[in-house]
Formats: sequence, C-alpha cells, structure tokens
Amino acid sequence: MTIKVVLVDDHTVVRSGLRRLLESHKSIEIVAEAETGELAYQLYGEVKPDVVLMDISMPGMGGLEAAKRILQRYPNARIVIFSMHEAVSFAAQALKAGVKGYVTKTGVADDLLQAVLHVSRGKTFLSPEVAQKIALQTLIGENNPLQQLTAREFEVFRLLAAGKRVEEVADTLKISQKTVANYYTLIKQKLSVSSPVEMVRLAMKHGLIETE
Repeated sequence: MTIKVVLVDDHTVVRSGLRRLLESHKSIEIVAEAETGELAYQLYGEVKPDVVLMDISMPGMGGLEAAKRILQRYPNARIVIFSMHEAVSFAAQALKAGVKGYVTKTGVADDLLQAVLHVSRGKTFLSPEVAQKIALQTLIGENNPLQQLTAREFEVFRLLAAGKRVEEVADTLKISQKTVANYYTLIKQKLSVSSPVEMVRLAMKHGLIETE
C-alpha cells in the first residue's frame, strides 16, 4: 500500500533531498510539493495525501499555522513537522495543534522515514531528543508559559524575541504591522512581560534563542 506524501519547505534543495530520501522507501510516493503554508493548505484539499511533511519556519503562514488550518478543515489530517528547532516549546505547540509527528533536522535520516511510516498508521512519532526533553520537563513539573500562546502568537513571539522589528515580522508573516502590534500586546499580557528584554530572557530560558 502506497503512502502519499506532500512535501512542504521553502527551499527547493531541501525538498529535493527529502524526496530522494523518502522515495528510497518502496511504500512512499511524493504526490506534491509546496514552498509555503498557504499552498500546502490548498494542495491538501486537492490531493488528500496520507501524510504532510512540513517545515516549521517558512515565509508567510508558518508550518504551525498551516498545520492548524489544515486540521481545522480536515481533522483526520496526518502531519509531520520537520524542524531545525529542538526546543520543547516548538514540539509542544505542534502537538497542541494536532500534529502527529515532530522530527528535528539535526536527527538521523531514519527518524524522518520512521515518522512518515508511523504517522501514516495513525501513530505519533517524536525525535528521540525531543521526546526526552518533553519527558524530563513533565517529570520535574516545569511550567512552560509559552504553551498559553496560540500558533500565530508563538510565531510572532519567536520572531520579536529574535530581534526582528515589527515591520520585519509583518513582512515575514504577511500580516499588517498593526496586527503584529496587537499580537505583541496580547503576548505581553499572557506571558506577564513588560519589555523586549524580558521577552528575550523568556525565549532564551525555553530554548527559542541560542545562547553563546
């Protein structure tokens, strides 16, 4: 039985590499590719794939927001997020949205194949390093305030904390500067932070920004 997969990444070279890797497995067929979350949403309705493999960080609608919208319209959609981020906050946001798999780009290639195969059968798959971090956080009972944020709020928070200006965030996410400013106000209220410095500290604490 063939597993139909849609690849979503804004880098053509990355998609090409993923296609070669996945199609090396006899059961997997790449039926479509997309370079944006918007196109992924459109393609899902057209090709009805078994699995969507999607990058988390893309211009316009990011992977989290795209996954959320796909799942709102197609609740049975099976989505694997493929990300460079190992921080628990990213994986937690993805799982909260209903994503079934989360694989880091720093992991081994076999993780990606296993994720697609597991998720196609209705199971959940996390990269071992991410699963371990989630287990540890749960074990020690650590509270992560970032889980209060919606997928879009999380994207705005991440970009602002990384030093992007409001206009840069607006351009990246393809939303208005006023909308970004509104999100910024909401985020500060939810996270009880009052300044950009506090926001950066919180982002660093939860692994969204690399520390030297």
